[in-house]
Amino acid sequence: MNYPPSVPLDRPLRIAALISGGGTTVLNFCEKIQKGTLSAEIPLVISSRRDCSGVSRVRALGLRCEVVRPKDFSSVEAFSAAVFSLCREVQADLVTLAGFLSLIRVPDDFLNRVMNIHPALIPAFCGQGFYGHHVHEAVIARGVKVSGCTVHFSDNLYDHGPIILQRTVPVLEGDTPDDVAARVFEEECIAYPEAIRLYALGRLRIEGHHVRIRGE
Repeated sequence: MNYPPSVPLDRPLRIAALISGGGTTVLNFCEKIQKGTLSAEIPLVISSRRDCSGVSRVRALGLRCEVVRPKDFSSVEAFSAAVFSLCREVQADLVTLAGFLSLIRVPDDFLNRVMNIHPALIPAFCGQGFYGHHVHEAVIARGVKVSGCTVHFSDNLYDHGPIILQRTVPVLEGDTPDDVAARVFEEECIAYPEAIRLYALGRLRIEGHHVRIRGE
């Protein structure tokens, strides 16, 4: 099978979700699946930390959650091999980085099968060191008027792969980083499931560094 798929899948998309924190993105996926707006299943969650709250949250939903820590491996390559071995084991169609903060190498057989969401409008406020609350603090410090989120395919550079969707939010006078974070997360909850839905429907086509959405 070629990726992204060029025709709609005739079954729910199998998602492996990678987390490092609270797991709120996975909880959002589960909510959309339960509501019937996302035809998917999550046979595997991988956490890069044993002590993050996302582990207990996703397990409470009955999801399989494995802890694979980078510090237990001698290299990024060895860590990545362990992660993607589990993804192959569950026959994941798509790997979603859902607040995953560890560097990972995407193997050839998962090219165009790994998505990430970034809490800013790439190429602004992205790259090494720009993650989580650091992004929103930088947005406030710079005084920009608009921020948002970006869903993109992951390659082996930080926040670099082809962009699938972006959604914007205003940055208002007097906003704190928490205010921006809350506004952006509301848009993330829309954008990420929508990108996954388009993937499963076979509507995404990659041309160079651009993603074309079929039917638009």
